[in-house]
Amino acid sequence: VHVVREFDDPVPPEARNLDLVTFNFVYHDTVWLGTDRARMNRAVFDALKPGGVYIVADHSAKSGAGVSAAKSLHRIEEAVLRKEVEAAGFRLAASADFLRNAADTREASVFKPQVPNDEFVLKFVKPR
Repeated sequence: VHVVREFDDPVPPEARNLDLVTFNFVYHDTVWLGTDRARMNRAVFDALKPGGVYIVADHSAKSGAGVSAAKSLHRIEEAVLRKEVEAAGFRLAASADFLRNAADTREASVFKPQVPNDEFVLKFVKPR
């Protein structure tokens, strides 16, 4: 079933006790779109069953950049994203390095990369 919803309220009320929610390479866009990210993450938290998993992958911004490169470079600082998701009640369970690229200076738009983009994948879990 195709469902179109606002990021602020991403989960239909009837969708509860989900096992998994994935959010791939768009979290940074919620910044410049003005999304209430605390509300968004809490809605995902509420939709997952205890032990449910929330996977977030995105393009990495430089350390200290925060959300300042979200619109211009389409990147977000990993630490900021992690803090926001954890504030909703999630705990970080794992991170993956298979999309990491230390050669990426993170100074170019992800749409005009000089080398493959440095990207992160984080696995959060709703506590039981």
